Amino acid sequence: MPDLVLHEDPRSGNCYKIVLTAALLGIPLATRDYDIMKGESRTPEFLSQVNANGRIPVLQIGDRFLPESNAACWYLAEKSPLIPDDRFAQADVLRWMFFEQYNHEPNVATLRFWLRFIGQDKLSEAQQAQIPAKRAAGDAALKLMDDHLVRQPWFVGSGATLADIALFAYTHVCEQGCFALDEYPAVRAWLARMRALPGFVAMED
Repeated sequence: MPDLVLHEDPRSGNCYKIVLTAALLGIPLATRDYDIMKGESRTPEFLSQVNANGRIPVLQIGDRFLPESNAACWYLAEKSPLIPDDRFAQADVLRWMFFEQYNHEPNVATLRFWLRFIGQDKLSEAQQAQIPAKRAAGDAALKLMDDHLVRQPWFVGSGATLADIALFAYTHVCEQGCFALDEYPAVRAWLARMRALPGFVAMED
């Protein structure tokens, strides 16, 4: 595998997904840090050389650049136990990864960012007005996860996959967005199973 460099802000759950995937697979991964609060991913140099979309994470693979966290995780995990061999199971992993990006992350991660890093008193009126709907949608996502995990220990199959990694990243810090994990005991138990995986590394905070 070519030399790998992760362009990241280590406080980001999307960046952490890639770090955790690499750690669980024992893949060496160098990092280059950016402070998104200071606009360091929107400099002319970053936009021209790393990602024209101005966002992190970006996985640098030799002299090529791969944006989007779940795409980078898939690249790292191909032909590993984190992606099942069965075709339907592979599609099911992708289903949960899409769920994370469309239903979970826009609500759970956004509230964490707003409340933990910006501060509720500094939010715009438009952002303030969105908080109740984002909290309701985030709770709905967590409840769906909890209902699923009551029936089985992992999201797909009998062991951890990329589906679990994608959902772990922001779920394990959801209380920073004022979500109550005590309301989701199956999710809490699953978080403990994730932390017990060989090679697990914690997220920087």
